[in-house]
Amino acid sequence: MITDSHCHLDHFKPEEQPDIVARALAAGVTRLVTIGTRASQAATVKAIAERFAPHVWCTVGVHPHQAGEPPMPTVEEIITLADHPRVIGIGESGLDYFYDKSPRPVQQEGFRRHIRAARATGLPLCIHARDADDDVAAILREEHADGAFPFLLHCFSSGRGLAEAALGLGGYISLSGILTFPKSEELRAIAADVPLDRLLVETDSPFLAPVPLRGKRCEPAYTAHTLAALAGVKGLPVAEMARITTENFLSLYPKAA
Repeated sequence: MITDSHCHLDHFKPEEQPDIVARALAAGVTRLVTIGTRASQAATVKAIAERFAPHVWCTVGVHPHQAGEPPMPTVEEIITLADHPRVIGIGESGLDYFYDKSPRPVQQEGFRRHIRAARATGLPLCIHARDADDDVAAILREEHADGAFPFLLHCFSSGRGLAEAALGLGGYISLSGILTFPKSEELRAIAADVPLDRLLVETDSPFLAPVPLRGKRCEPAYTAHTLAALAGVKGLPVAEMARITTENFLSLYPKAA
């Protein structure tokens, strides 16, 4: 009953993917979401989700790194891309001021378009936020004033202020292998204070393998390690944390139920 709410199966070779999914299932990871990062990649993630149904779902959207690659899809085009039975969310979109691979105003416009597509469809928005806490929080508040929309902060490694802003707007927080890193004391302290009904877990594979596998190529099976770390932070049995995070996933992504 473990759910990997965010992975990138298209980063694995097609011939590897069956073994990747099989190892996930053997580790108890029975639901996986493979994430969209470019409009041109939407067909690929949909095909992967179809290939590995009923265990794999997908999202569609444009990552902030690719936001500057023209043409940026319109809100209507994002909505059209999401019209597919295996698409359960929008994104990932958001702001990344660490790498700044796209101009910040372009990232911000792309973020707003994805938010509006999430509002229009009712599909949750998967948000990437790195070194941009203030602007992410400001845009979330501004857009929320025009109407609520479901969302989560994926691979959360930001500060307490953004976590509190997101939770105050009804958002969820997803934790990756970063939670297990020795220097992540502040992140574990934030996770300890996040309400149980707002937490998800993920791998962001093939990136960010958790301890004790740090340095290796990450894969969805490793969600179990992050889940165990979160259970420790919350003082709960691993099985109970698996139940809670999967129930939260299904609350946020009812289309995957």
